[in-house]
Amino acid sequence: MDNNNFKLDVFQGLSAEQKYLSSKYFYDDKGSRIFQEIMQLEEYYLPECETEILVQQSGEILRQIPFDELDVIELGAGDGSKTVVFLEKAIQMGKRLTYVPMDISGDILEVNQQHVKERLGDLPVVPMAGDYFVTIKELKNREKPRLVLFMGSNIGNFQGEKSIEFIRFINEFLKPGDFFLMGVDLKKNPHVIRAAYNDEGGVTKRFNLNLLERINRELGGDFELEAFEHYGVYNPLDGAALSFLVSLEDQDVHIDGQQFHFEKYETIHTEISQKYSLKELDQMAVKTGFSWDRHFTDSKGYYSLSLFRK
Repeated sequence: MDNNNFKLDVFQGLSAEQKYLSSKYFYDDKGSRIFQEIMQLEEYYLPECETEILVQQSGEILRQIPFDELDVIELGAGDGSKTVVFLEKAIQMGKRLTYVPMDISGDILEVNQQHVKERLGDLPVVPMAGDYFVTIKELKNREKPRLVLFMGSNIGNFQGEKSIEFIRFINEFLKPGDFFLMGVDLKKNPHVIRAAYNDEGGVTKRFNLNLLERINRELGGDFELEAFEHYGVYNPLDGAALSFLVSLEDQDVHIDGQQFHFEKYETIHTEISQKYSLKELDQMAVKTGFSWDRHFTDSKGYYSLSLFRK
């Protein structure tokens, strides 16, 4: 990560009237390890729901895709541990695939390749490290039909119209007849959602506070972690789950020669995780230029893998 960009973004966020820090900076090595802990939490239902759909409904999803040969392009692919379930089913159904995992981390793509090799042997894999907004353009001239995967409810991290802009960006990359499969966390009992971002063991709190610790480590900050509390809230009216760090006292923090003042109980907004209804997803499909969509949900109706066709 470019520390200069990190510093500029931190300075900009902490100078705003409503202080904020970008959630993309959660995932340094320590943050990534803590997030793996979150993924195992009983309260954090998302991975289990997505895995259930992949295990039980990959065949049905793939039957909607008429191509015998295609590129499967995964944005933010991570370690690929869930995706291999889908890829394996596609191969069993006789589809000839090339898997193109894309991730900001070259290290995690090496793990991804190992997972694929162990499960799927000689499946062609073309890993692409970097910002997928940039690297995806390198695939423009590939001739095969395309299925773009965007799993893990990552669409929820885009605020407001930015989610529409992102899906339009995908639509523009696709050719007519191509497909887009997106993992989406659905609106549900607000208590279930709130608990996912406020676990009893405090793992989510550690995850958020690590962002301040990272500023201390990498930018020479002097945040006192004990002087901040984590607070997660869900608004069922607009479907937004929001995370904040709350200053527990009137204090000044210094980062690389700059001073930032916090009033007692002032907040830093750290993350949004947007939830959608199936009706809203249908509307998004139309709004972003897709001609067709279908939703595959888990047994509780908590989560959807939504398939869009251009």
